[in-house]
Amino acid sequence: MAAKEGTSIYLIAAVAGIFIVSLFIIGAYSLLPMGGCIGVVEINGALTTSDIPSSLFSDSVKGSETIAAELKEAGKRDDVKAVLLLIDSPGGSVVASQEVYDAVRAMNKTSVSFIREMAASGGYYAAAGTDYIVANPDALTGSIGARATLSDYSGLMGKLGVNSTTFMTGSLKDMGSSSRPMTDEERAVWQSIVDESFASFRSAVEERRAGKLDPTGFAQALDARIMTGRQAKKIGLIDELGNKQSAIDAAARLSGMQGEPRLCEISSSGRRASIFGALSAQALQLMLKSAGMPSVSYQ
Repeated sequence: MAAKEGTSIYLIAAVAGIFIVSLFIIGAYSLLPMGGCIGVVEINGALTTSDIPSSLFSDSVKGSETIAAELKEAGKRDDVKAVLLLIDSPGGSVVASQEVYDAVRAMNKTSVSFIREMAASGGYYAAAGTDYIVANPDALTGSIGARATLSDYSGLMGKLGVNSTTFMTGSLKDMGSSSRPMTDEERAVWQSIVDESFASFRSAVEERRAGKLDPTGFAQALDARIMTGRQAKKIGLIDELGNKQSAIDAAARLSGMQGEPRLCEISSSGRRASIFGALSAQALQLMLKSAGMPSVSYQ
């Protein structure tokens, strides 16, 4: 009789233990994110290759290397089912714009971009890399083109009695020098560089928006005009007019997420802004300008 009672006690204890463990597992599982999340990556300000730290007059700006690292991190995370790119940028460096575009394309995940205020030129280039584009009706976008600006101070230098003499090898070594007017040969070289950058931009848009573009409207947009979200929607440069929630819903829908979509923060081990990096970037820009070598930009 005692043996039976002991067996019953052990059986009850075992059942109770299994019940408690089950409750623990269920409780722990309920804390896990269901259906994954939408990873958010922000692009704010001009597109540059290097991070720029905040200052008394401006906020910090993530460089393309950091943005690309965040996109790569989003691509690796199993819980991230889709990526939402929040863009507010007038464009910027050709190299930075292409690096962000390439990083977006390298992800094997659904990607949606949202243009709230502006995604012009290089900003739109980055957006074009995503699978779906949502824009505020009054946002500014488009400006599909490239440019390089050179200055000629020879007239002012002549009035001031300043004379500049350059010793060089190669007739185009001081191409774009601000101390003299540009020659026709130099003009042709610079135009070829700008045209090449523009062709890359145009090709990317045509590939990513294939089947969505209105041929006549897109041809007009190639004069680099800026346009509103409504105008861009008419010619197929964006997919939907809406707000941030519209973009979140689109990301959830396109990735097959169930239930209320959850946003998750994306961080990376990419370079962070430092005053030395900012000074280096500024020094490089000054050096290029003084050498008569302006940068080509999507801006």
